Amino acid sequence: MQRFTNRTVVITGSSTGIGEAIARRFASEGANVVLNSRSRDDLEKVAADLDDDRTLIVDGDISDADFANTLVAKTVERFGGLDCLVNNAGTATAGPLVEASDEDIDKVIDINVKGTLYACRAAIPQLAKSDAPGGGSIVNTSSVSGTGGDWTMPIYNASKGAVTNLTRALALQLGAQGIRANAVCPPPAYPARPPGRARGCRRRGRLPRERGCALRDRGEPARRWRGQRLERPAQLPGLPVIGPLI
Repeated sequence: MQRFTNRTVVITGSSTGIGEAIARRFASEGANVVLNSRSRDDLEKVAADLDDDRTLIVDGDISDADFANTLVAKTVERFGGLDCLVNNAGTATAGPLVEASDEDIDKVIDINVKGTLYACRAAIPQLAKSDAPGGGSIVNTSSVSGTGGDWTMPIYNASKGAVTNLTRALALQLGAQGIRANAVCPPPAYPARPPGRARGCRRRGRLPRERGCALRDRGEPARRWRGQRLERPAQLPGLPVIGPLI
């Protein structure tokens, strides 16, 4: 299928993991893909398997507001517009809050929260111009940790809770401009599933029973939500989705 031919998608944090998988999927369906992370070397490894004419690398730190503007500007310069922004860049730290340094807090909040805000702010004017069916789209990678607490990750929980609620607010605010906003809240993703840890998470009620932790599990839900209008939360089996309320 080529559902995204002539559509342009920016994916932050697309050098590895979920972000890389998202980028490859969009590329396989004909989209112009803009890859972003702080490591150009890693991005070039991803881009090596993609169509040069439909791929742009813009390396840089999305937690820098000026860079977020540059990312969107280079996208528009190369492809003429922007149809979808996927905010996937993120980081985490674990441990008791009383042991966290200011640097620990700043790193997580700067990338997970400010980076998402900066990218959205920069992209919204271009997304409002999209002539894609259903209009422009923002997809935020939140987390199950953004819907409830964890035992050792209070800073990460705070950051992903912010991303989840930001998505709700954007869905309300941007709907009149023809821009959709959704958040996908996956469990931990690994190159291969660690059975013990996955089972432990499920026993404590932190992971959906229907889904596992492996990166290979990201493909089937992705095929269901990309290109669709998600009217209500939790339309994907086992993957919480925060969707438009209007």
